Amino acid sequence: MPELDKIVTRSGDSGETSLADGSRVPKCSLRVEAYGTVDELNAVLGLVRCEQLPADLNDKLLQLQNELFDLGCELATPTDSERAESIPTVRQFQVNLLEQWVTEANRLLKPACNFVLPGGTRAAAALHLARTVARRCERQMVSLANSGETVNPCCLKFVNRLSDLCFVWARLCNDNGHDDIFWQPGPHR
Repeated sequence: MPELDKIVTRSGDSGETSLADGSRVPKCSLRVEAYGTVDELNAVLGLVRCEQLPADLNDKLLQLQNELFDLGCELATPTDSERAESIPTVRQFQVNLLEQWVTEANRLLKPACNFVLPGGTRAAAALHLARTVARRCERQMVSLANSGETVNPCCLKFVNRLSDLCFVWARLCNDNGHDDIFWQPGPHR
């Protein structure tokens, strides 16, 4: 692995990058796309944490950011690599916790009368952005798995639940759903 304090390595100038085990792959590979999108999702959650949030949300988001870093490491490590055994992996208990958080938040929400549009508060809009990035990440992990690579099924479940969680937390940031913006269908032709 490269030194952490060395930023400019020039090793990626030819369009390749190193995986966690040191193997080189094109930067456009499905594996790099998947863990790169996990990194993007983590960055969006960092933006969410800069906003005014309901109680306990900041701590939960920080926990999720750490877990997403672990997920990125897992995706950046081929499962047949010697290094795979030392990488933290996403487990079912983490998926279960996200389901619990979805249930807890959903109990506080005003029922939605239609599809919810992204917006309202800045925190809600950022959480909707995180939701869409999580969905893209999920699609990329499915593509990686469909290409014949092994993907931990808990990783897929985790990102799926995380997108649900971002949705209910976005509504929570809109005064428990009272300030949500609902889709108004256009006129029929």
